[in-house]
Amino acid sequence: MMIGSRPLAAGSLVLALSLAAPLSAQLAPPVGGTGAGGGMATEQIAVPPVEIGTVEPAVIAADDPVRPGEPGGAVAAKAPPPPNEFETWVSAVAGKPLRRFGAELLVPGARDFTAPPTTAIPPDYRLGPGDELLLGLTGSVQASGLRLVVDSEGRIFVPRVGAVRVGGVRYGDLHGVIEREVSRQYRGFHLEVGVARLQGLTVYVTGFAARPGSYTVNSLSTLVNAVLAAGGPAAGGSFRSIQLRRGGQLVSDFDLYDLLLKGDKRGDAALQNGDVIYIAPAGAEVAVIGSANREAIFELAPQEVLTDAILYAGGVNTVADDSRLMLLNALSPDAAGWREVSAADAGTQKARRGDVIRILSNIGIARPLRQQPVLVTVSGEVARPGHYYVQPGTRMADVVAQAGGLTTEAFPYASVIKRESVKHQQRLSYDRAIDDVELLLSSQPVTSVNRAQLVQPGNVALIKSIVEQLRRREPDGRLVFDLPVDAAALPGDLILENNDNIHVPSRPVTVGVFGAVPSPASFAYRPGATVGDFVESAGGFQKIGDKSEVFVVRANGTVVAEGKRTLRAPALPGDLVYVPIDANRGEFWARLRDITGSLFGGLVGAASVKALVE
Repeated sequence: MMIGSRPLAAGSLVLALSLAAPLSAQLAPPVGGTGAGGGMATEQIAVPPVEIGTVEPAVIAADDPVRPGEPGGAVAAKAPPPPNEFETWVSAVAGKPLRRFGAELLVPGARDFTAPPTTAIPPDYRLGPGDELLLGLTGSVQASGLRLVVDSEGRIFVPRVGAVRVGGVRYGDLHGVIEREVSRQYRGFHLEVGVARLQGLTVYVTGFAARPGSYTVNSLSTLVNAVLAAGGPAAGGSFRSIQLRRGGQLVSDFDLYDLLLKGDKRGDAALQNGDVIYIAPAGAEVAVIGSANREAIFELAPQEVLTDAILYAGGVNTVADDSRLMLLNALSPDAAGWREVSAADAGTQKARRGDVIRILSNIGIARPLRQQPVLVTVSGEVARPGHYYVQPGTRMADVVAQAGGLTTEAFPYASVIKRESVKHQQRLSYDRAIDDVELLLSSQPVTSVNRAQLVQPGNVALIKSIVEQLRRREPDGRLVFDLPVDAAALPGDLILENNDNIHVPSRPVTVGVFGAVPSPASFAYRPGATVGDFVESAGGFQKIGDKSEVFVVRANGTVVAEGKRTLRAPALPGDLVYVPIDANRGEFWARLRDITGSLFGGLVGAASVKALVE
């Protein structure tokens, strides 16, 4: 057999085979080789393959980074750093938890900033000792699955080619370097080369890190990868000064805000073996709360002003009052609570350690009537019912005039005027009244001498049922005016508000009688008739009816409840007469009547509440 132009002895052939045996490759004779008989060689030397176990690349574990001195490299603490003293105080001021900006990166589910093993090797990556290369050759020379590790001298050994120096070579240039060396021996081949495994780097994270120590990271890791592997800055650590030192020299002083706020990674330098990362102590911190796009605590650089903190918070949101802000600094000896700062002053006033900046909102502010846009709905007995946009401060008489005035069938006495602001106030007052009722009713079994009887399950369930049904009632926001029954116009001087709803009904022709009467019904109105006359028209009182608690709801929304004198009152068109059940028929209902009577001023008795339940 010939290699190049030199014959190879049989013993040398055996030696060559034995040297090649550990390699998973088949090497064909080089171009120009001749056999023992002087002809062209047509056979290849087969080398038995040897299996080499797969080696997983070293990576930074997202949740369990390796720490020196811990068995198995397990990290005991997986929670983010606890809030510092300033965070705790600001959270109390804001009324909700508030953390330092960037702290969300440090929660266990988000702290995976390692370069994964499948990351594409950048062309500028420079090979070093420990990197493992994967070579494949086809054509005149064949080899598959050659795994070659760069030794401490920066070399790899390619069988039948020799040592190739690749240490410090850019990955983008690696193919050309190996190809030149192989071409010294062979012609007509195709080379494939890649990185099978990157060597690990040992770096040291020091200073105010959550978990300082030495870390093993892969060769593609950067400063940010190592910092996040170490849990990020501790409660007293800086997000704005993370220093990378190499051989005693400062390589980069990285500001994490550049990455978090601008997406700028220019200072995020690639790591090398033995690098030291130092996290400086935190600088002056201020808080931004209220109508900002991002409420948080921010670390400010020296000489930065209040507006810089607001910019870090993403600026003010859509509904913010951007003309001013409120400032609090309880750390200052001359602090006097919140003080107002104009937008112009905020751009020049230097931020101080411990400042709390509150951005005010324009939402939920009750504007004066003269500044409110007004949409009014007019319906019923007017010439042109509809929706009317009017100027703030418009009077009722002006809107009725726009609607063409009242018709001849209008009954202003019974007009219904509903207002949102009144409905809101009624809701607040009603809820408070129901809470008082519930407390009074629930406390009766405790304070009464007959507590054993009152705590019976039936009575307790009845109390709950009454309160529940009362809570389901919704106030309607109706304004009640004491107009004379023969009034010809609405209250013209009433200033209208936005979303007011005005309904003018036609003149009613009936009086209704309901409750504990034999024949509840609506009866035709008779001028001059009294309330008692209409009760008689309904058959008079039943035995369980309570004459002393009769009340009348007038068409204008007022209530007449004057005991037996109510029966002698003149009836008006649209009256609703109600005869309640005698509440004295049972101690419990008598007590309930007393409670509700004191709550509603005697206008609605306990029997009417019972009627609602039934």
